[in-house]
Amino acid sequence: MTYTTELVTDARVFAGLADEWGRLYRRCAAATPFQSHPWLYAWWRSYGRPGRLRLVLVHDGRELVGAAPLTLVSRPVPALVPLGGSVSDYGDVLLDDARGPRAAAALTAGLASAARTALIDLREVRPGGAAEQVYERWRGPRRRVADSLCLELPAVPLDDLTARLPSGKTRQRVRAKLRRLDALGVKSRPVLPEETDAALHRLLELHRLQWQGRKVTTEHLRPRFREHLVRAVGPMVRSGDAVVTEFRLADEVVAVDVTLLSRRLAGGYLYGAHPRLRESRADVAAMLLAASAGQVCAGEREVLSLLRGDEPYKRHWRPEPVVNGRLLLARRRTAPLLAAALADLAARRRGKELRRRWRERHGAGDR
Repeated sequence: MTYTTELVTDARVFAGLADEWGRLYRRCAAATPFQSHPWLYAWWRSYGRPGRLRLVLVHDGRELVGAAPLTLVSRPVPALVPLGGSVSDYGDVLLDDARGPRAAAALTAGLASAARTALIDLREVRPGGAAEQVYERWRGPRRRVADSLCLELPAVPLDDLTARLPSGKTRQRVRAKLRRLDALGVKSRPVLPEETDAALHRLLELHRLQWQGRKVTTEHLRPRFREHLVRAVGPMVRSGDAVVTEFRLADEVVAVDVTLLSRRLAGGYLYGAHPRLRESRADVAAMLLAASAGQVCAGEREVLSLLRGDEPYKRHWRPEPVVNGRLLLARRRTAPLLAAALADLAARRRGKELRRRWRERHGAGDR
């Protein structure tokens, strides 16, 4: 069996890979929704910079058996980083599970060739990701460091999630919150494929309203993010890789949620909720989790990910903390780039720690 590798830099070729990329995506159990073709190609159209696309592909004949979707960046050092950027919670490569070590070896060799004078910086790799197979086979300098924290729950029905809570009183409070939603008359339903675009525009407007006057992720309010989300999620709903849920109170849509799906993982990605829901003492977090848990239990899915972030409302459900990895790969001649990237990372973490301590002291002084 002979594998061939190819470096693609033309976005038109990327667009034409949808079908074979989709087949590979479904044959890679470790893949997350952020490695699907609709998500990545939509991201490229909104965020990609001309001349920076780098797709490393591995073929067995005409069949795509490995892919590393990357883009070239120049700061803090020249590097190939995963497509998807900061709007994606996981980064990874794709490898056909049935092809074994040889496909992984071919993709590793293709990455080494594509890197040239750049570092390979595989960010936000979930433990068990396909990129770990590349890391294990890399012959040059390499380093694995911790990246973002994600919180994960088992993909089980809501009753089972409630049973995991630490005390009877806590479980009773959750059930009371769910009864409150029923008493208010909040109803949920999956949005039909032909309704998806309109529902996503409504989601982003509700998201803006819910965060009005408070600190918000500003990227979620920008037109390029709106365009990315609509381009990506519509095809994902049609292929069964996403579910958009709307919540109605009487005849009014008061919340919309997007949950992204892959073979073994589902993640609640983004939602928008009208402020009147909270004003009516509805627990929005419980409402969303109830809907997500009802959608993701089928098939092989093992994980309901709450994605990146350690917000207190997520901790109420006793999730498992899982730390993503950042896999840094260099060739012998680019070893100085690895050292520079590690120094930059250490400086950023030190700066973040100093800011945290300053805020703690400042807050203590105000009390």
